[in-house]
Amino acid sequence: MAPKIAVIYYSMYGHIKQLADAEVKGIEEAGGKADLYQVKETLPQEVLAKMHVPEQSKDIPFITAEKLKEYDAFLMGIPTRYGNFPAQWKTFWDSTGQMWFTGGYWGKYGGLFVSTSSQGGGQESTAIAAMSTFAHHGIIYVPLGYAKAFEPMAETKEVKGGSPWGAGTIAGSQGERTPSALELDIAKIQGKEFYGTVAKAFH
Repeated sequence: MAPKIAVIYYSMYGHIKQLADAEVKGIEEAGGKADLYQVKETLPQEVLAKMHVPEQSKDIPFITAEKLKEYDAFLMGIPTRYGNFPAQWKTFWDSTGQMWFTGGYWGKYGGLFVSTSSQGGGQESTAIAAMSTFAHHGIIYVPLGYAKAFEPMAETKEVKGGSPWGAGTIAGSQGERTPSALELDIAKIQGKEFYGTVAKAFH
């Protein structure tokens, strides 16, 4: 039986969405399938308008606490805010109290990928902060590591996001930089290896 996998993201300007698509592609190349979800926006429309934020896609469903329970494993795309979850992701997690109380996510597998405006913007600290949430829910964390992605991760000739905690991208201070081919490749590798790791438990 193949594991049921979701890739869930919040993406204000589309950087994390591009990584999410690459993660899905990696899962599919490994022989799996993944359903794509997004986290609902929490900022008021007038604030979003001033920030020139595009409207969220109507083609991708929003994740709910109950819907997440249906999956065996999930990869989560997190844009960093001050080295931690953004409010949109925190609002989702704050809605999962019943799941925590009943163990709804206990024993499921989780991984993550992130974006920051700069190289020192908190990609690893965001991943580390997420570990507390995973631990409280009993989610088994699957890191990217280096073994399957050493060459692109060790590349030093160009700016790139990502770490052994998970794939990543650097968006620039004005969101002007889109994910590079190298960053997308790392995300695809993560999706592929995440599926391969989780699938072992379902043989």
